[in-house]
Amino acid sequence: MDDQQLKDPNNPSGPVTIRNLKMHVDRDLCIGAATCVAIAPKTFVLDSEAKAIILASADQDSDNVIIDAAKGCPVAAIIIEDQNGNKIFPQ
Repeated sequence: MDDQQLKDPNNPSGPVTIRNLKMHVDRDLCIGAATCVAIAPKTFVLDSEAKAIILASADQDSDNVIIDAAKGCPVAAIIIEDQNGNKIFPQ
């Protein structure tokens, strides 16, 4: 993980903005299931605490892939909003 660049090194779990999506990982909810990593490997990786963090390469995954990764999270720890602050997931 150390060799991968983070979208925001000061806030590895977000919030970050990717195109029109604002997203963050709720570290208290995240259980390290890594479903997000399997669905969106250019966006998510697990850190040393087995919590999802957001990679600088997140722009390479489509919005739909990122949203699918959030929907795949068994505990809905990935929160996504549109550019106006409206919740996309979870609703």
